[in-house]
Amino acid sequence: MSNPQNPFIGMRDEELLCEDFARRLDEQDLLTKLRKEFIIPTKADLKSKRYGPASTASSDFANGTVDSKDSEESIYFCGNSLGLQPRRTRDYINKYLDTWAAKGVFGHFKNFDEGLPPWLHIDDAVKEQTAKIVGALPSEVVIMETLTANLHLLMSSFYKPTKDRYKIIIEGKAFPSDHYAALSQLAHHSLPPSALVTISPLSLSTPYLTTEHILSTISQHAASTALVLLPGIQFYSGQFFDIRLITHHCHLHGITIGWDLAHAVGNVPLNLHAWNVDFAAWCNYKYMNGGPGVIGGAFVHQVHGTVSHALPSTTSAAHNMSLDEQITKESEEQLIYRPRLSGWWGSDKSSRFHMENTFVPIPGASGFQLSNPSALDITSVMASLDIFSLTSIEALRERSLRLTGYLEARLLGWKGEPPYTIITPSNPAERGAQLSILLKPGLLVNVLEYIEERGVVVDERKPDVLRVAPAPLYNSFWDIHRFITIFHDACKRALDASNGDVAA
Repeated sequence: MSNPQNPFIGMRDEELLCEDFARRLDEQDLLTKLRKEFIIPTKADLKSKRYGPASTASSDFANGTVDSKDSEESIYFCGNSLGLQPRRTRDYINKYLDTWAAKGVFGHFKNFDEGLPPWLHIDDAVKEQTAKIVGALPSEVVIMETLTANLHLLMSSFYKPTKDRYKIIIEGKAFPSDHYAALSQLAHHSLPPSALVTISPLSLSTPYLTTEHILSTISQHAASTALVLLPGIQFYSGQFFDIRLITHHCHLHGITIGWDLAHAVGNVPLNLHAWNVDFAAWCNYKYMNGGPGVIGGAFVHQVHGTVSHALPSTTSAAHNMSLDEQITKESEEQLIYRPRLSGWWGSDKSSRFHMENTFVPIPGASGFQLSNPSALDITSVMASLDIFSLTSIEALRERSLRLTGYLEARLLGWKGEPPYTIITPSNPAERGAQLSILLKPGLLVNVLEYIEERGVVVDERKPDVLRVAPAPLYNSFWDIHRFITIFHDACKRALDASNGDVAA
């Protein structure tokens, strides 16, 4: 029977399982061309002990150290952990290195033909495209620091516990770093760990969190809660939370809410400004393809990033002050802005190098910066952002839904009872590019060993979960067809091994 949410479910097997069908899907998709923008490791690359691509070493094939069949591209479904390298990254970084080598400190301030933006302004150069990806005003986003550092910086500004409202609510299976950050914020304010409220699934048999359960938990603790911090996409199950509705619910109860968007940015459409999200942070090395551990990003809503001048004091105390005292008082109070941990790169550019000890915050998210950002890191992020500019996040989302829909249909096509279940929501609106597969106990090690030997790269979460993420920028329907063939073979062999049979 066909499924209106997934047109691939219910198709005739002779069509769905056909290799030519997967190839036709790629040929008909206009975004397939973006794959050539990325370096896809070959199977030989993954097996080689060389630090660089084995595919460039033709001698390896000639002398038999690498099987010629391994020249085929690998099946890389791990963009939810580390995105692949854009081809243009090397060129962009070489330009950065050339500027540093030839211009030294002048690279901070001067424009050069065919070069990158001056390092003084390189953080501004990536604002517009970043804002498009997260649905924000350019002034509301900034590329800075790393994910957990940004969460701490933002919580130091937005988490203001009082005697009555002091709790932090997080998701029970949030990424460990989010737990650590929340607990350390509580400790910083001399609050006990019990002030951390976790939202856990209603059933132990599933990681799924209904929106109703999330809202109910928030309502239950609303009177004593100061901050809610949730993931846009849950890293383990791949569930995409209803950011708009949850944010609105928090604001109805007067609660500040922040979002960890590590698995959402570059993956699903976001509209942070219109959804009135207070703050958010993310990394740029997963779906954003910036490179391992690269600089992160942050969002601060416009209403929290304003910088205004205080009105002159008209109190009787001011009338009793001397003129010098009034001038001093007014200079101290002339700026009103959200308190934050401040650094010189968050201060007004026009006075940044005056070396004065008066912090004049840049309006918007940039005012939350500390030190000058790594120009090397931002250069790498810029290379990927320029690929995103070739399309739109909405078009990528449409392709992603078709990729995961095809993957889901192929996974459900196991004849008989499959040795796995899909724990990611079946509703496409509640998931991104990732499907999490829960294997029957005892199968993971054998399955993973088999598929990795055949050039498949996925992410594991012990004891029994594989996280499979076809990224729409570079993965294909043909990748999925090849993956299913290998994965099903692996499952059959693992089942045979667990039953005591010896595979031929």
